[in-house]
Parts: sequence; C-alpha cells; structure tokens
Amino acid sequence: MERAKRKEKLATYLNPAPKTQHPLTQRNISLKSDVILQVKDLVTAFETEDGRVRALEDVSFSVAAGQTLGIVGESGCGKSVTALSIMRLLPKPSGIIEKGEVFFRDTDILRLPADQLYKIRGNRISMIFQEPMTALNPVQKIGKQLKEVFWLHYPDMTEQTIWEKSIQMLKKVGISEPEARLNEYMHQISGGMRQRIMIAMALLCKPDILIADEPTTALDVTIQAQILDLIKKMQQDMGMAVIFITHDLGVIAEVCDAVLVMYAGRVAEQALVGELFKNPLHPYTRGLLSSIPRLESLRKSQLKTIPGMVPSLADLPEGCRFRNRCEHVMAKCKIAPQLRDVGDNHLVACHLYK
Repeated sequence: MERAKRKEKLATYLNPAPKTQHPLTQRNISLKSDVILQVKDLVTAFETEDGRVRALEDVSFSVAAGQTLGIVGESGCGKSVTALSIMRLLPKPSGIIEKGEVFFRDTDILRLPADQLYKIRGNRISMIFQEPMTALNPVQKIGKQLKEVFWLHYPDMTEQTIWEKSIQMLKKVGISEPEARLNEYMHQISGGMRQRIMIAMALLCKPDILIADEPTTALDVTIQAQILDLIKKMQQDMGMAVIFITHDLGVIAEVCDAVLVMYAGRVAEQALVGELFKNPLHPYTRGLLSSIPRLESLRKSQLKTIPGMVPSLADLPEGCRFRNRCEHVMAKCKIAPQLRDVGDNHLVACHLYK
C-alpha cells in the first residue's frame, strides 16, 4: 500500500496537470539562503591493489539551514563516500581526501585536528548509517550506547539526567516502553526499532545537520514510511538541515527540497527538486526519470533502461564519465564538462548546455 502511494505521488510530480503549478515548486527554500554546510571541490581516493582510484572528483554543493538535500545515483556513484568524507570517517589507511574544503559555518572540517573534530562530529553534525546492526555494538545494551554520546559531549552530565534524556529521546522517536529498551541488546529488537535507536542516538545532541545514508534500505515498505515521517517530524521540531542519501527517486520526491544527482564520482546535476522533476537536463537524470513506471503506461510494458554499465573507477572513460552510455555523445565529450548555472538554482554538467 505504501509503495503504491509513493509511486502514485511520484507519477503526479512527473505528470503535473496542465496550467497548474508543479507540486514540488511550492517548496520555497533557496539553495543559497543561510548556508551552514558547504562542500568545495572535494576529491576522495582509495588505495587499491590496482593503484590509487578516485571515488569522488570535484564534488561541490551547499546545504541551507532547515533544508533537505537529497543525493541520488546508482550504487557506486559516490553517495556514501561523500558522507563519510564530510564526517572524516573514511577507512584508514586506504581512504584519502586528496583536496577540497568542507565548511561547517566558518570552520573547515577537513583541517581540524582530531581533538577538535569530535566537538562537531556527532554533536553539530550527526549521521545515520545504512545498517544499524553493523553501526551499533551488538554486545552492549542500548542504554550504555546512548550514554556514550553524553559521556563524549557532556562529560559533566549526571547519570540521572542522562537516563531521563535517553528515555525522553526514545519516546520522541516512537519507541514503546523506553525504560525496558535501555536494558536490551540489539538482537532483541526489530529492524525498524534498531533504525529508530540509530536516529535517537544521532539526535541526542540536537545537531544542526543530520546525514541519513539510505536509512530505509533494509526495511519493509510500511516501516520505511514510518521512518521517513519520523525524520521529517524531527527535522521540523529541531529546525535542522538533512542530507538524505538514497537511490529511490520516490523518496527524493517525498522528503527533499533540493537534489544532487551523482554519476561515477561526479555531480551530474543539481536543482530544487520541483525544477529537477519538471525540467531534467542531464541525459543521465532523464534516463533515471524515464525508467520510472508511469500511471499511463501500458500494463506489462517493458520499462525503459539506460544502456551499458557504470564504468569501473579503475577504468573511467576520458572526459565525461557518462559518454559511453549517452545517446547525445559528441566529440567535445572527451573533455570533462564543468557544472554550469542554467538559471533557477539549476546546475548541470553537460556540453549540451552552453
């Protein structure tokens, strides 16, 4: 039922009624207003058996206070690596940030010494990971793991206050019998409840920015809808910005104000979400949107697909990384296109647009 509703809602965005305002253009959040996080020319690489490969190249974007920015793309396009680079949680020693800047307010996170980074990470910027069973400690009780957040950021807080605030947060994220849950282990609760625990931990310090890395991937559709509603509600209550990483365009349409489309480690397109669904410019973005089933499509008709495969990071094509799959490829595509501003807060990296 929830999946059908999401498809119907997405189809409405893709096919708005004539002579009416597109449903998503009613969201009035500018990409340039009150920016609290700015990523500039971020380049991230990994040392592999085949040598150093770049997973991100010249990624730039900004997030405004109260805004939800969606990052969308196929698996391996660099969505999660972007989040881990911002948080400086890349696996060591293989993960390397070669260049770039990540400004939180006026502070470049990438230049902070480790003893100052913890004041921001988990405190002002928090993250929800894809799979809570790998992100949380299976041999520690839930209550102790919540306590560790307070011990790190509020060392002078009393045990009684920690207990009360932990219960209060579990209630906010919709967990029943929170006192009992604090004395349980992860294997004793459901997948949806584990994800709620992750959200509670991420929000304990009331962060300015929440990074949600595919938080609904391993959940059934009904629980997905509950988690999305919960994140939206907590965002409204706390006024925080959210970076929502997903491969589901239905989720993007439902929860995001702006969207960043990534392909093979680069930004292909960026726009307010209504503008992107109404006027997709990059051939890759058009391919993603055209692959979505439509209400007016014939039953059992073949879905449209993007031909070819995503290139390996160790063997990327010269110039535009999408050119080996693009129907508009031309000679100049051997030169990597730069993000161009085409108006209305809409950026696209494609030689089709001068």
